[in-house]
Amino acid sequence: MTSRSILLPCLLFLFLSANLFAQSQQKRGPSTPEERTKAVQIARGLESDPLQPGNKDMRTWFTLWLIEVPDITVQVCGEELGPVFHESNRDKNFVSEIFGQSMFSAASFVIEHPDQAKNAIAVYTAGLEGSLKAYQSILKTHPEAKWPFLDDLILKQQKGELAKHVEKATAKCRKHG
Repeated sequence: MTSRSILLPCLLFLFLSANLFAQSQQKRGPSTPEERTKAVQIARGLESDPLQPGNKDMRTWFTLWLIEVPDITVQVCGEELGPVFHESNRDKNFVSEIFGQSMFSAASFVIEHPDQAKNAIAVYTAGLEGSLKAYQSILKTHPEAKWPFLDDLILKQQKGELAKHVEKATAKCRKHG
């Protein structure tokens, strides 16, 4: 699958999400403290054990909640995940869990650091760090699910170079977002 054939489903999802978001903003107010606490707990749980039973329901709740609440927003890019985001086989090596985690971890960061919610580099970096945690957890039970690109990102993270990677990789998204 080319990046173009991935782009179409993503654009369709974003279009539908935007419509649902616009409708839901009229139906409810801002997130509650309990919902924000739940979201952070889910994000952390998905980072540490992304394959546990029941995670699909948690991901669904989190995604719908993000669409509905008017006060917590995150931009999704995917470029920081390189070939994981652009891989020809979307079902390969837990791509959906790793990619989705970037959104959940970014939202958790925004909740915990509202003063940095507009700092795109910090938010994208937090999302990527969550994806890397989920990836490392997946490898514990599925060592065959290796992504050399993600292994390189872990090395960059250990060297303190992850934000620099994010800044470069997400430049196009930040320009258009």
